[in-house]
Amino acid sequence: MPDSGPEADPVLAARRSIARHIEDLHRAHLALAADARALKALTAEGNAQAEVELAAELLESYATATGAFMENMRGRFEARLPLIRRSEPRGPEGAEAHGRFWYAFSRLCVALKAAERRAG
Repeated sequence: MPDSGPEADPVLAARRSIARHIEDLHRAHLALAADARALKALTAEGNAQAEVELAAELLESYATATGAFMENMRGRFEARLPLIRRSEPRGPEGAEAHGRFWYAFSRLCVALKAAERRAG
C-alpha cells in the first residue's frame, strides 16, 4: 500500500520545505537586524566611522546576495516558462483545471516581472 502521509504529496512536501527555508531566512533577517542595531554602540563610543563602514558593508553585501539570488531564480523560471506553458491541462474535463493553471501561470509571470524590476 503506497504511503498516504503528508510527505507522500510532493506538492505539500515542497511547500513545507520552502516554508522552512523562509522561516530560516526570517531568523537570519532578525539576526542581521540585531547586529545592525548593535552598531550604534560604535558611534556612542566615538567610532562613528566604523558604524558607517560596517553599515555600508552590510547593506551592500545583502543587496548583492539577494539580487544574485533573485536573478538566478528569475532566470531559472523564465527558462522553464515554455515547458510549463505546454503542460497546461487540456480537454473538456480540464476546464476548471485550465483556469486554475492560467491563474497560477499569471501569478508566476507577475512575480518574475517584479523580480526583474527589483534586480534591474
